[in-house]
Amino acid sequence: MAAPARSSPPPRLRSGVRTGGRGIPWPLWTSGWILLPLRLFLGFTFLYAGLQKFADPHFLRASAPGSVQAQLHAAVHNSPLGSHLAGLASHAFIVGVLIALAEVAVGAGALVGLWTRAAAAGGLALSLGFLLTVSWHSHPYYLGPDIVFAAAWVPIVLAGAGEDPRLSLDAFLRRRTEDDMGVLPAETVPVAFANVQRVCGGYDAGRCRYQRGAPCRSAGCPVLETPPVADPLLADEVDRRAFLRRAQTAGLFLAGGVVASAAVAGIGRAMAGRGGGHPTTALSPTGSAGGHGPATTSPPAGGHSGVAIGPASAVPVGAVARFSDPGSGDPAYVVQPTAGSYAAFSAICPHAGCQVQPSGSSGFQCPCHGARFGPTGSLVQGPASRSLTPITVAKGADGQLYVDG
Repeated sequence: MAAPARSSPPPRLRSGVRTGGRGIPWPLWTSGWILLPLRLFLGFTFLYAGLQKFADPHFLRASAPGSVQAQLHAAVHNSPLGSHLAGLASHAFIVGVLIALAEVAVGAGALVGLWTRAAAAGGLALSLGFLLTVSWHSHPYYLGPDIVFAAAWVPIVLAGAGEDPRLSLDAFLRRRTEDDMGVLPAETVPVAFANVQRVCGGYDAGRCRYQRGAPCRSAGCPVLETPPVADPLLADEVDRRAFLRRAQTAGLFLAGGVVASAAVAGIGRAMAGRGGGHPTTALSPTGSAGGHGPATTSPPAGGHSGVAIGPASAVPVGAVARFSDPGSGDPAYVVQPTAGSYAAFSAICPHAGCQVQPSGSSGFQCPCHGARFGPTGSLVQGPASRSLTPITVAKGADGQLYVDG
C-alpha cells in the first residue's frame, strides 16, 4: 500500500524574507531590538547627566544656590523622605559625588549593554530617588521628568539587552565564552513554522503524527517544545567564565569612568575660574560676621521692631543682597528696585525647594527646574505655582534694614 502523500507547507509571504507580521523583519520583533532606541536614549542621558555634574563647579560647592547641598537641605523640608535625608545633608559632598558616579556607571552600562539589567535597576533606583526628592512637588505629576525616566527603565530591567551579540557586551562576551569552550549558543532563533513543518518527521498531510493525528499547529508542537539537553556542569562553567569576563570588563569601564569624570571636573573648574564672581553681596547683620551669624533682636535706635539684617547702604538701587531669614533660617534676598523702596523675600523656590539665584535685570531663576521670578520675587514662569514668599522689610532711622523675626 502506497504511503500517503505529504502535503506541502504553505508558501512564505515573501521569498527570502522572514517576517514577523505586516512585513516587518523578524529581528525587529525581538525585545533586544525593540528596546535598543530606548536603551541608547536613557544611557546617553544618564551618562551626560553624571559628567555634567562633575563639570559644573557649583554642583558640589555648598555656597552655590543650585548645589547638591542646597537641594538636599530643601528635600529635608519638602520630600516625603525628609526625615531620612537629614543625615545625608551633612555629607552632601560625598552624596553628590556618589550620585554623579552612579549616573555615569548606569549610563555607560546601558549604552554598551554591560550588566544591562543591573544598570537599568540602578537607573530605576536613581529616578525613583529623584522623584521622591527634587521632583516630588511637580504639579501636575506628569510635569516631573523623573517619573517618566523611572517608567522607562522598567522594560529594560525585565527584558535586558537581548541575546544578539551585536546588541550588547553581555551577549558578546557570552558568545566568546561559548566559542572558546566549543559550546553551541543557547539562543532563541526565529524560524517560520512552515520551515519546521518541512523538516519535521511527524508532519503528514496537515496532521501531526506525534499528537495522534491532531492538526499540525505551532501551539503545542512537541518538536518546538522539546527543551535542549545540556550538561549542567558545562552550563555552570560557561556561566562562571562569562561572569568573570563581564566583571573584568566592568572593572575596566569603571576605571575609565573615574578617570573621565576627574578630567571633566578639572576642565569644568578651570573654565569656571575664568568667569566673574556671584553678582550678589552679603549683608552684615548687627552682631554677625559676613551675614552668617545670628542677627540681633535688640531694639534699634530708630524705634523699629524686628531683626536688623545689615546696613541699607549695602543694597544700592537695582542691586541684590543676601541674608538669612531670622524667622526660618532659610536664605533670602533683599532688593531696592527704586530709591528708598526695599523688598525682601525667601530665596527658596516654592516648586521643589531649590534656592533661586539672580539672573541679571530679569529677576531670579530656579536652577533646578527653570522657574522664573521678577525682580521683587513675583512669579513670571512655572513650574512654580506662586511667587517667592515675601518678608516684611523696613529701613530704620539708623540706616539699618529690619525684617520680621
